Amino acid sequence: MKISVSSYSYHRYLSEGRLDIFGIIRATAELGFDGIEFSGLRLPEGATDTAVLAAKVRDACNQAGLLMASYTIPADFINPSQGGDWQDEVERLKGEVDIAAILGTPCMRHDATRGIEGGDKGLGEFLQVLPIISKGCRAVTEYAADKGIRTMVENHGFLIQDSDRCAVLYEEINHPNFGWLMDIGNFLCADEAPLRAVTRMAPYAIHVHAKDFHIKPGPADPGDGWFCSRGCTWLRGSIIGHGNVDIAGCIKALKDASYDGFLSIEFEGMEDNLQALKIGLDNLRRYRDNSAQSM
Repeated sequence: MKISVSSYSYHRYLSEGRLDIFGIIRATAELGFDGIEFSGLRLPEGATDTAVLAAKVRDACNQAGLLMASYTIPADFINPSQGGDWQDEVERLKGEVDIAAILGTPCMRHDATRGIEGGDKGLGEFLQVLPIISKGCRAVTEYAADKGIRTMVENHGFLIQDSDRCAVLYEEINHPNFGWLMDIGNFLCADEAPLRAVTRMAPYAIHVHAKDFHIKPGPADPGDGWFCSRGCTWLRGSIIGHGNVDIAGCIKALKDASYDGFLSIEFEGMEDNLQALKIGLDNLRRYRDNSAQSM
């Protein structure tokens, strides 16, 4: 498995203007990652053409010796950000597939939905939206297949986050070009043990996010940096290896399922981004190498 990093992992540096997208590319190469994953492409001030930016980003990655791991974008077939219905969202996402093709990425992640406004994220709500989101996902992946790009949904956003619902959506879409972006840590957001969920979902994985969390049970709000899981356990993003997720065990489960794609660090913690990524990369590389030796 090669190791990449999501551009989202530089969230603090981006928000403070300390790095732009090309600075992220340089920093990723200097840290020693094999590849990079882009969480959207933020146009510089005054720019209007995402396709032009995508071509420049592709060329910069090639010059830095970085592989293109994935392209990640938001989507919602129930509540499209630009209005309309699920078919309008499909048409918008086809444009994002075209951007992914310019980038030269092998896969693209889009969301399915955050759910019905005011909904409880329960099983009933999931079953209610399932027919629409499965049609939307299938239409996008059919378009992407013609461009050689596989599409994915991630266990993300509370409604479709535990492995049971992820597996149901995958089976409902039932298309060979469609798979899963499996975020190791995100299963905790649905109060599911990551190792159990990863073992179940590994055969569906096209791409994997390596993510770690600190866990704090109890009703008391720990303060800034923490958020509540679907079942109200407190979570805070951590450096890979510093949290409570069995990252090494999850990597072994992936290897047992013959997964050989990218492990992409998605860091959401409070620590300095560059320091956190350096430590996380060292830890993740060691876990990967040790799991290979134990086989």
